[in-house]
This record gives sequence, C-alpha cells and structure tokens, in this order.
Amino acid sequence: MTKRRGRGDGGLYWDERRQRWIASVTIGYTPAGKRIVRRGSGKTKTEANAKLKEVLRDHEDGLAIAPQGFTVADAMTDWLTYGLSGRSAETRANYTNLAQNHIVSALGARKLRDLSASDVDRWLAAKAKHLSTRTLRLLHSLLERAAVRAMARDKVKRNVVMLCEVPAGVDGRPSKSLTLDQAWAVLAAGEESRLYAYLVVSLLTGARTEELRELRWEHVDLKGRAEVNPPLPPSIEVWHSVRAGGDTKTVKSRRTLALPRRCVDALSVQRQQQNEDREAAGKKWEQTGLVFTSTTGRALDAANVRRAFRRVAKLAGLDADEWAPRELRHSFVSLLSDEGVRLEDIADLCGHSGTTVTSTVYRHQLRPVLLHGAVAMDRIFAAETDRTEEG
Repeated sequence: MTKRRGRGDGGLYWDERRQRWIASVTIGYTPAGKRIVRRGSGKTKTEANAKLKEVLRDHEDGLAIAPQGFTVADAMTDWLTYGLSGRSAETRANYTNLAQNHIVSALGARKLRDLSASDVDRWLAAKAKHLSTRTLRLLHSLLERAAVRAMARDKVKRNVVMLCEVPAGVDGRPSKSLTLDQAWAVLAAGEESRLYAYLVVSLLTGARTEELRELRWEHVDLKGRAEVNPPLPPSIEVWHSVRAGGDTKTVKSRRTLALPRRCVDALSVQRQQQNEDREAAGKKWEQTGLVFTSTTGRALDAANVRRAFRRVAKLAGLDADEWAPRELRHSFVSLLSDEGVRLEDIADLCGHSGTTVTSTVYRHQLRPVLLHGAVAMDRIFAAETDRTEEG
C-alpha cells in the first residue's frame, strides 16, 4: 500500500486537465476561516514536490509568492503605465514603441520569474546585429526598470537583467558639422524660408533645437542696454525648453547668450513676419508668445523643424536625408573651434557641464552675458560684401 502522507505534509495528486502533478499544503487560515493553500506543479511527482518546497521556503523567509503567470509583457505594460510619471508624451510614446517592437515581441511571452540572464544575453546579442549601442543601452534600461518595478511589487524575486552587460551594436549615424562653405550655403538657401531666423540663431549661438522651439519674445532683447556698466549687448535668455517641466536639459544649460548682428537682423525680420501672420490669421491666431511658430501662432514640433530644415539643406546642395537640425549646433562648435576659441568658452556657450566653478556660478544669473560666441560669429560670418571683397 502507498504510504499515507503525514498530517501537515500536504497532498499530491494528478491533474488530468493540466496533465501535471500538483503538490499542495495548507499553511494557515484567513480571519474568515478560509484555508490558505500553497501549490507547486510539475511533470513528475519529484518536480511538483520540489516546487512546493521552494514556495514554502519563501513563505518561511517572509517573502511574498511571485505569481506564476506574470510575463515580461505584463511587467513592461505595468511599468509603461505607472512608471513614467512626469515624462513628456513624446518620451512615453518613444519608450512604448521601443518596448513593443523590441522587448515584448522577443521576450514578452516569457514568464518573468523564468527569465534568465542567458535569455537576456541572447536577446541583446541578436539585437546588436542591427541596432546601435545607444539603442541597445536604452532597451536594456527599459527592461531593467520594468523588472525592478516588478521585484518591488513582489512579482519576481530577483532582477536578472541587471546582471547582463550590453554588447556593442552597429555604428550609429555619426553626427556631422557643416564646413564654413556649407554653412554659408545653408544660410543663403534659407533666406526665403520661414525657418530662416531659426537657422541663423541655431547656427550662430549653438542653442539646442528644443531650447529654440520654446524661446519666447520676453526672453529676447534685440537692443541691449548701452546705459549700464558694462554695456549689455542684444541677447537671448536660454532658460527653458520643450522638455517635461519646461526646464533645460540640465540646470547648467541655463544661460544668457549675446546675439551676433546677423541674429539680431534675422529675429527683427521674424518679429515683423509674425506680426503679419497675426493680422492674417485673425481669430485663428493662438497667442503663445513663442518666437518660432506656425502661421497661426502654434508651437512648432520637432517634425515641423526637421522637414523645413531638410528642404533648405536640399536647396543648399546637401543630401537632405543625411542632415538634421541638431547638426547646426555641432557646426557651431566646430566653427568656433576652427576659429581658435577656447574649449572652455565653447562649453559655456553650449551649456555643457564640466566648466569652471566661476562660469558655473555665473550661468545662473542674467549677468554676465556670454559674449565670446557672438564676437567670434560676427568675425566668421562677416557681411556678404566683405566676403565678396576678400574673394
């Protein structure tokens, strides 16, 4: 005869529907008198008992029991739904697309508690064949954050993703900078474009595209203040961006930049054009206070700027598909460097970290206005007549 299991040892039975052995044990009772049962299943009796012992061991250690059916897709959905508070709609959409296309499609059906480091390694290795290293790092980060959230909510006992290193991916699209001749060509091609002032300010001040799209007229001074000592030149206050919360990329990115003469002229024309747009739009005009807007005053998004810039790039004789608005900023750095401007000064102008303590402190104030970029750009982009005479 089969030996009867002792009291408190639980039961072991065959589940015909699931075609698996089920081991179960009562570990206590709820306040309502209902039994609290823990179960473990397996294809064999030994496997079922082993699973039950693991569950009981976790219970004795005070650990919550991870749900059996919680998948990687469930973890990603939970994190995307509740873990992106405060992020912009654009960031949430970007993360969702990456998660769906690269994580859920490849690992989504895997139970999170069964996900192994080898699974993650193989997944990353496969993605490394056609994705850049930067994208791989972002995907790894998304999966890791989803697993961390799941672990904090007792859905899984450990995070194997953090144990895996990100391999090198394919070379991404390298950033480029315009040569001086190409920069002149872009400015000439853009003179009839509504984006002309944007092109000029971006190229000659190095402001980020996200900062210029949020630039407001109240932060633009086209006259300067000659009566103060020292005199203040025309300038823009780069204190905001289209990022969530409206702040710049970092606190150190907040800066006030002197405007080269060409920027002052372009912004003056931009203000006149916007006044004409306002009159033409009538009641359809949206009063946003932004410098760069549509014909009805609405804010420009990244796609608007990218399309307009590529039209100008094509007119300038460039391969439009190979250039993006952000490379105006790269060109700003390159042109200043070629002109001999110190790297520390360029970092100040771009709002980069790693500058001296003095410049970091002053960057949080309206004064001093950072002048060296405007002076150098006035020298580089001299009046067209001067350039012709030199030729």
